[in-house]
Amino acid sequence: MQRYRVFLKAGHNFVKLTYDEMMPLCADMTGVAKGLAGLGALFYVAMRVWQSLARAEAIDVYPLLRPFALGLCILFFPTIVLGTMNSVLSPIVQGVHGILEEQTFDMNEYREQKDKLEYEALMRNPETAYLASDEEFDRQLDELGWSPSDLVTMTGMYMDRAAYNIKKSVRDWFRELLELMFAAAALIIDTLRTFFLVVLSILGPIAFAFSVWDGFHSTLSAWFSRYIQIYLWLPVSDLFSTILAKIQILMLQQDIERMQTDPNFSLDASDGVYIVFLIIGIVGYFTIPTVAGWIIQAGGGIGSYNKNIGTAGALGGSVAGAAAGNVAGRAGKLIKGTAGKVFKR
Repeated sequence: MQRYRVFLKAGHNFVKLTYDEMMPLCADMTGVAKGLAGLGALFYVAMRVWQSLARAEAIDVYPLLRPFALGLCILFFPTIVLGTMNSVLSPIVQGVHGILEEQTFDMNEYREQKDKLEYEALMRNPETAYLASDEEFDRQLDELGWSPSDLVTMTGMYMDRAAYNIKKSVRDWFRELLELMFAAAALIIDTLRTFFLVVLSILGPIAFAFSVWDGFHSTLSAWFSRYIQIYLWLPVSDLFSTILAKIQILMLQQDIERMQTDPNFSLDASDGVYIVFLIIGIVGYFTIPTVAGWIIQAGGGIGSYNKNIGTAGALGGSVAGAAAGNVAGRAGKLIKGTAGKVFKR
C-alpha cells in the first residue's frame, strides 16, 4: 500500500501543477468579460437612473456601485477573486492532509511490526518454518534420506510449499489490485475536482460579467458556492482516507495483540476483512461529492453530477465484488490443479 500512496501523492502533485499552469488562461477571458460587463453596467445604471428621474426621486448611488465592484473583480480576477478564495480555503486542505499523513505514518509502522511477527511465528514452528525461509527448507531437505518414507515426506514438503506460495501470491496480487483501484479512485476524484476548478476559474470572469445583468444576479452566488463545494472535495477525500487508515490501524493493532497472545492465530480472516474495507473504500470515494454538498449547498448541474457519481460508485462496487469472486474461484482451481500435479509426481 505504501508504494501506491507514493503514486497517489505524485498524481496529486501533477494535478496541482496542472491547475497552477492553467490559471494564467483566466487573463484570456477578461477582455471578453470586460466588454460584456461594461454593456451590462451601462443598461444597469441607465435603467435605475431613468427610474429615479421618472419618479422624481433622489438617485441612490450605493446600488449603482455594484457593476463597478464586479468590474474590478473581473479586471484583477486571478489576484482578487481566485487568490482570496484559495488563500481562505487552502488551510482547510492542509490541516486535513496533516491528519492523514499522521495516520498513514502510524499505519506503516504497525504494518511492519505485523509482518515481522508473522515471520517470527512461522519460524518458531518447525512444521511451518520451511514455508517462510528458503534456508530452513534446504536444511530440512538435507536432513532427509532416500528411504520411501523420506521421499513421501519430501514430496509433501514440496507440495505444501508450492500451495503456500501460490496462495500467498494470489492473495498479494489481489490485494495489490484492490490497493491500485483504491488509489485510482482517489486520483479520479482529485482529477475531476481540478478539471471543474479549472473550468470555473477560466470562465469565472464570464460568470461575473453575466451577474451584472438584471436577471442573472444569482450567477455570482452560484459560482462561489460551486467553487467552494468542489474545492472541498480534496479535504473530504483526505478525511475519508484518514478514517480508512484509522480502521486499518485498529485492525493491525488487534492482529498484533492476538499474534502475541495466541500462537495458533490465523491471518486469513484478517486479510479478508482488509480486502472488504478496500472495496468499501473504492465505492466510498464516489460519495465524496455528495458529502461536500452537505457542507455548502450548490445548485445547478452539481446535483445531477452527484447522482451520476453515485451510480458510478454502485457500478464500481459491483465490478469489484464480481472481480473478487472471479479471482477467488480461479485461485481455488489453480491451487487445486497445482497440488494435484505435485501429488502425481
